[in-house]
Amino acid sequence: MQHRARKRFGQNFLHDPGIIARIVGAISPQPDDCMVEIGPGQGAITLRLLEALRHLHAVELDRDLIGPLTAAAGDHGALTLHQADALAFDFRSLAPSPQALRVVGNLPYNISTPILFHLLDQLGAIRDMHFMLQKEVVARMAAPPGSRTFGRLSVMVQVACKVQNLFDIGPGAFRPAPKVDSAFVRLTPLAAPPAIHHREGFEQLVAAAFSQRRKTLRNSLKKIATEEQIRAADIDLTIRPERLSPLDFVRLANHLFLQGQGD
Repeated sequence: MQHRARKRFGQNFLHDPGIIARIVGAISPQPDDCMVEIGPGQGAITLRLLEALRHLHAVELDRDLIGPLTAAAGDHGALTLHQADALAFDFRSLAPSPQALRVVGNLPYNISTPILFHLLDQLGAIRDMHFMLQKEVVARMAAPPGSRTFGRLSVMVQVACKVQNLFDIGPGAFRPAPKVDSAFVRLTPLAAPPAIHHREGFEQLVAAAFSQRRKTLRNSLKKIATEEQIRAADIDLTIRPERLSPLDFVRLANHLFLQGQGD
């Protein structure tokens, strides 16, 4: 298939056979898996997945790729292509039962974080997720509290999923080669995630805390809660937000918003 990668879609097509084999091996598709691929592109991973699965869903925004990919998949297995924007797609509609859906993809780096948040909102349908992402994004997702890369993305992902940074992928594995290194990551929803009693309030709290990460919590959270309310949750006002763990953020949000504060 001849197709010029489109910058507006963030397209970088995987072509390295060794990396493709390693990715499929890490995913370990089984015949009866309910799986969806985001951004199949020219089918580098798609065709390998189809060889192991009885059926595969794929969500592709670029309509010019639909016809060639459908034709290429014909001899490999049953592929259902959804021409749609992954940011607006209801992935829950594909899951035959709770936590049944396996999600994979080479996510466009320019919208990878919004897609991740969109999927986190649908975790009840998802068994696991495997993604190629910018290496720096994966580092932030997996960062421990106290590290320089720990931030909003770290908290939002880690309160919901176990993060496993599986391996790095160099630019040469793609055409055109991106200007950054990539990494392959596995996200597994937690069996017993912490209870977040006010989701919108929790998200607001985390966003505010890291909006100016060099500020202490006293300053970054002053529009959300008083110093007395934060102290009552046993949180040190003088530290910066990266010193709190994801569970600390949950505890603080539950304390504030159960009292009806911050609405």
